[in-house]
Amino acid sequence: MDGKEPTIVKQTLDKDLAKIGKAEAAVATTARSVVAPGLAFLFLAAIVLVGASLFGSQSNGLLIVAAAAIGGYMALNIGANDVANNVGPAVGSKALTMTGAIIIAAICESAGALLAGGDVVSTISKGIISPENVSNTETFVWLMMAALISAALWINLATVLGAPVSTTHSIVGGVMGAGIAAAGFGAVSWPVMAGIAASWVVSPVLGGIIAAAVLAFIKIAIIYREDKIAAARRWVPVLIGVMAGAFGTYMALKGVSKLIDISLPHALLIGLGIALAAWGITHPLIRRQSEGMENRNQSLRQLFIWPLIFSAALLSFAHGANDVANAIGPLAAIVHALQDGEVAASVTIPLWVMLIGAMGISFGLVLFGPKLIRMVGDSITKLNPMRAFCVALAAAVTVIIASWLGLPVSSTHIAVGAIFGVGFFREWFTANSHTRLSYVHTRSPNAAETEFSGLARRKSARKLVRRAHVTSIAAAWIITVPASATLAGGIYLALQHLFKIV
Repeated sequence: MDGKEPTIVKQTLDKDLAKIGKAEAAVATTARSVVAPGLAFLFLAAIVLVGASLFGSQSNGLLIVAAAAIGGYMALNIGANDVANNVGPAVGSKALTMTGAIIIAAICESAGALLAGGDVVSTISKGIISPENVSNTETFVWLMMAALISAALWINLATVLGAPVSTTHSIVGGVMGAGIAAAGFGAVSWPVMAGIAASWVVSPVLGGIIAAAVLAFIKIAIIYREDKIAAARRWVPVLIGVMAGAFGTYMALKGVSKLIDISLPHALLIGLGIALAAWGITHPLIRRQSEGMENRNQSLRQLFIWPLIFSAALLSFAHGANDVANAIGPLAAIVHALQDGEVAASVTIPLWVMLIGAMGISFGLVLFGPKLIRMVGDSITKLNPMRAFCVALAAAVTVIIASWLGLPVSSTHIAVGAIFGVGFFREWFTANSHTRLSYVHTRSPNAAETEFSGLARRKSARKLVRRAHVTSIAAAWIITVPASATLAGGIYLALQHLFKIV
């Protein structure tokens, strides 16, 4: 023994510090979870305060303020759920960071809503119910209130569950359900509802087919070529031109048409001119960017990043122009009915109503959008810039084809269907493509001999799409209209009983 006292290690202090650390982490997590709802509540409170100062002294002023708050709540949910379809593929492919995507989408959504959102909207969404069937102003106002509340609640629930659903179908179901509760089944235009139901199938299938076709072209014309860079110099500007022309045609039909009447042939001519201009501009830029690039797929992906970012911005602008009416259309109808005392087939949207829609969508995206953006971009199938570009191009082209055919489609269904189309095509192409096998054989004969045999064949036929998402998303789509309709009917009956609506 050397006479030294043994060192005693006290564990109590370490345990206490660990507990404190865990408690601090739990508090921080809880704080983060309440920040977004808190800011959303402040946004709605601001709407109420400003609305009360503007309309509080008017007759029916409180109803206008309540409707404005509900419209803002609906806009928040549209931003949280629907916008993910526009920027999700760009984030999933790593072309954009989450922060960059949110900034671009928020700016472009607001610009689309304010600049091209349309001055006149249908008061009864999609012509589901004729104004003659709800000519009583009080009944009409509470009908639209119930529709807005039910649609917003349904989209909120879908966002919490991580399911991208159609906001258009949500408000359609809300109007239908409240209309049935107010005026009976005969008030509903069932042929219109049949067309909307058909879009459940048409939208995702058409989007998936077009996205798969574009990806097939990229694989055959660019990826599986001996000189990938030379093929990219030829075809990438063409694809960018097609993308620009598709968006030009879309905006001519949806945005400029509120200023002048443009037919589809004229819109296509405008799109053709924009496509040629885009090709002429990007051809030398792609050639310059590709100089010195290695002859591999990673180089090709770099050439698609900027076109994909621009497409995400354009999709967000188009979405803001088109889908803002889902939040503010019923609100504008309510305001018109309360102030003018009549139910009109169409109304002019006041600027303050448009601002609620634009700001609500942007706030909803910033506060709650990342969850659905990750789900759309990462969880369904693996995306890179080339595949994500196919999704964006398919979304724009599908809307134009649907407009030409007169089919009602959902931007959500198109985008998600395009992602599924890309994933399922990759599965098929990997397992069955002779083009791919010939390319592999040319570069590595030994690899080609085992490519489609035994275990290698089973591996090449691996699943590249998460099947669980196919069933869960399809189920959410199918039940959107009946769920929001049932909810709206129940809310209308409750309001009728509470406020003694005749």
